[in-house]
Amino acid sequence: AAAVPCQKPRSELVRTSLRLLTSSAYRLQSECRKALPAEPGAAPDVQLLTQQVIQCAYDIAKAAKQLVTITTKENNN
Repeated sequence: AAAVPCQKPRSELVRTSLRLLTSSAYRLQSECRKALPAEPGAAPDVQLLTQQVIQCAYDIAKAAKQLVTITTKENNN
């Protein structure tokens, strides 16, 4: 018999994915707020802000893909 690597239970994988999705969405909201400076003349670092928004969007997509993969596997079993 081949050794099967230990995997997290699906419910834990779902919780991990949901945490990533939620935290990334909050981060995205926060980064987007920075694009609208509270003080006139206070220009945000557009390059850094863009990188942060892209990273948040990537993390959201990653978490969504994980949830789809877990759900698809559960439905196929």
